[in-house]
Amino acid sequence: MISQTEENYLKALYSLTYLKGNANVNEISKRLDIKMPTVNSMMKKLADKGFVHYESYKPLRLTEEGKKEAALIIRKHRLTEMYLFQKMGFAWDEVHQIAEQVEHIHSPEFFSKMDELLGYPTVDPHGSPIPDQNGVMPLENYVFLNTCKAGDMVTLMAVQPSSKELLQYLTAKNLELGTTLTIKSIEPFDESLTVAYKDRPIEVLSSKVTATLLVRVITGLA
Repeated sequence: MISQTEENYLKALYSLTYLKGNANVNEISKRLDIKMPTVNSMMKKLADKGFVHYESYKPLRLTEEGKKEAALIIRKHRLTEMYLFQKMGFAWDEVHQIAEQVEHIHSPEFFSKMDELLGYPTVDPHGSPIPDQNGVMPLENYVFLNTCKAGDMVTLMAVQPSSKELLQYLTAKNLELGTTLTIKSIEPFDESLTVAYKDRPIEVLSSKVTATLLVRVITGLA
């Protein structure tokens, strides 16, 4: 059994290496707000346990066992978020901090029952994929809204990263997962998007916001 602190490191390293395959000590230090010597010490410890490929002054990589362990922690977190959201009525901006605590429970049966009660969801309330019981992360086929073109019609599928402030902003804008948006125009100066959705024929979203919204393109200009 690994400690809560070790789990937090594995989860952070998984997030940092998910796309590019490796990370460095400085990135983990910033992500967790922990001094670099402490991070180095923990990386050595996790390497000894077979979770991390560690060599001094070289990029860090998770081993296959490390990837699985980290993905299973993320699975517990995202299942908990979905349970809080779907079964207990918490708002999507309220679930993260609670899930941060629950994810460290070491009971596969507990989370299996949660999964069953939820009907085996594949995403959490923010659209992030939920790894399966073997730690396999489902693949996404989404693009960020800021990469789309004027005339595109898209469906909002996920928010990443999903900070509390951003989620509250989207709620105020009546933007939720599954919302269909039409991009009316793109402002050349600041790359803000004018979009239409639901009962809002004109809504302007800043480039800061559109860089966090993952969408599936339904139709586009020929």
